[in-house]
Amino acid sequence: MLPDTLEEIRVAGMAGRPRKRPDRLLADKGYPSKANRAWLRERGIAATIPERDDQIAHRRKRPGRPIDFGEEQRERYRGRNVVERCFNKLKQWRGLAMRSDKTARNHHSGQCLAATLHWLTSGSGG
Repeated sequence: MLPDTLEEIRVAGMAGRPRKRPDRLLADKGYPSKANRAWLRERGIAATIPERDDQIAHRRKRPGRPIDFGEEQRERYRGRNVVERCFNKLKQWRGLAMRSDKTARNHHSGQCLAATLHWLTSGSGG
């Protein structure tokens, strides 16, 4: 699902058409498959994805090029908690957490409404 999700991204700028390609992807241990990493590499997208323990153990048996997850990567990865906290806030809405909407459009509308209300009530709404 990672390629499908990233294909849907559109980030509007000040001028021109929206950007479709991020500079870097930060993801958790659910996304470090070879296919995902190859897809990102083909598109020139840097990745900050820690390896799962089973992948590390497998690489010890069959040595190869290790994934660089040094201190700079660790520092970047720590910033993910802001996004995770946002997801947890949005999941306070029962309908979003249970994905009970019948259509993707309704689910997306609920996400937008919940995010807007959270933004307005968090003090960031100005």
